[in-house]
Amino acid sequence: MTFSSICFEQGCWFKDIRIGLLGASGYTGAEIVRPVANHPHFGVTLMTADRKAGQSMDSVFPHLTAQKLPRLILIKDADFSTVDAVFCCLPHGTTQVPILLSLLIPLHFHIRFSGSSMDVFFSQEIIKRLPTSLKIVDLSADFRLRDISEYEEWYGQPHKAVELQKEVVYGLTELLRDDIKKALLVANPGCYPTSVQLPLVPLLKANLIKHDNIIIDAKSGDTGAKEANLYSEIAEGISSYGVTRHRHVPEIEQGLSDVAQSKVTVSFTPHLMPMIRGMQSTIYVEMAPGVRTQDLYQQLKSSYEVVICILLYEEEFVKVVDEGVVPQAHNVRGSNYCFVNVFPDRIPGRAIIISVIDNLVKGASGQALQNLNIMFGLPETTGLLHQPLFP
Repeated sequence: MTFSSICFEQGCWFKDIRIGLLGASGYTGAEIVRPVANHPHFGVTLMTADRKAGQSMDSVFPHLTAQKLPRLILIKDADFSTVDAVFCCLPHGTTQVPILLSLLIPLHFHIRFSGSSMDVFFSQEIIKRLPTSLKIVDLSADFRLRDISEYEEWYGQPHKAVELQKEVVYGLTELLRDDIKKALLVANPGCYPTSVQLPLVPLLKANLIKHDNIIIDAKSGDTGAKEANLYSEIAEGISSYGVTRHRHVPEIEQGLSDVAQSKVTVSFTPHLMPMIRGMQSTIYVEMAPGVRTQDLYQQLKSSYEVVICILLYEEEFVKVVDEGVVPQAHNVRGSNYCFVNVFPDRIPGRAIIISVIDNLVKGASGQALQNLNIMFGLPETTGLLHQPLFP
């Protein structure tokens, strides 16, 4: 038995911030474990996976064999008072109740179960008494949309934590970090909204592009799809899905409309590519009168790179690449980076923006860790400075 395993079995942790991971048996849950393993402050001490409860994490994901992790348990058996923060990696439509549980149980509220459902009488009075020490990053879409009716329309089910929704901070890190610092609950952005908003928000904020006629052609690795995919059905092909009604549309329009201070609409079509991970959003925009493509490029550069007293301060994870260089999804594989560039369209007055991320990292687990770092006052790059995988 190794020294590390003895320490784990005896509950002897040298990392000072205890992490709970809900829905650990999915791709995003497994992806969080990877950077947290090298994090100097975060240690995973609680993991749930209802369908895999009782199993070890390495039996589900053998690549994690070297990690000393707790066994998977049912959510109903989780003791949230033993953790300092929670990553919620559960599917859409299932996170609101567990997050209520994680917030309310430390306060010893009486929660009544009835079969598989839970009755919670939730009010602003309870909101005021929520434990400010427990921090949560939710990787599902359940808290991303501020408009409850819009959530219920697009996700086809009632919202079970309406009052809590008002306390949520949207976690697009580079653009909202000041709000994230003070947050109790952060709604981690979706993968497509991340890849689209990072380049578009600075341009809309500067009034360099028009608010309508934005066309987004997005492509993702098959780990971005909800359903399990057989190799024989995705190899050597490309599949459009969510045509005309993908659930990330209202999230994208919400973020863009906020910064534009008027309604922004987009035409958005996603596609699955025969690759495991990676995402490319090709975005077609109409420039404002008198604006050139070079103006868009310079705005992106100045938004993510700032020169103060001859010193260059730049965003670690958003890189506006050199002019003429086409961002490639495989160049950010396995990393928390977003590479962006802008090109003139053949049609006068229009421009083409290309943004690439790893859908599992910057599009999910990496950005979640980046947000939690900020919530704890840590450098947001902690645990995330691993370089892209190549080849």
